[in-house]
Amino acid sequence: MAQYKFVIKGIYYSKNRTFPDLNDYLHECGRHPQLGGRLKRDYQIIAVNAIRKQLGRAKAEKPIQIHYAFYEADMGRDKGNIFSFADKVIEDALQKAGFLKNDNWVWIDRILSPDFYVDKDNPRIEVTLIETDWEG
Repeated sequence: MAQYKFVIKGIYYSKNRTFPDLNDYLHECGRHPQLGGRLKRDYQIIAVNAIRKQLGRAKAEKPIQIHYAFYEADMGRDKGNIFSFADKVIEDALQKAGFLKNDNWVWIDRILSPDFYVDKDNPRIEVTLIETDWEG
């Protein structure tokens, strides 16, 4: 089974966050629906760039399992909020970058339980993609 890994590094959203969370997204949508769409689009571009830079032209030939490791600067945000926005954006980015043909049930076998850690000096999201033999 092929395995791929990429990392979304840096501090993009604020002094202690790599990505916004679901609450940030909902707040932007509440201000104006286009602002929520812009936020999602901006972070999708960040994810697409990380995928293309680190995985090159790799493409999944089989369905994948996704595992996330979130390294937060502190424990100030809810894990579910962190995961939910990042998962949606990254799945869409995998398709947009050409790694996946689609982000549906056929191509994403499962999402493995995410792990959460604190690394105040290097917040990031590590994404591991594992091809499987599952055929939906």
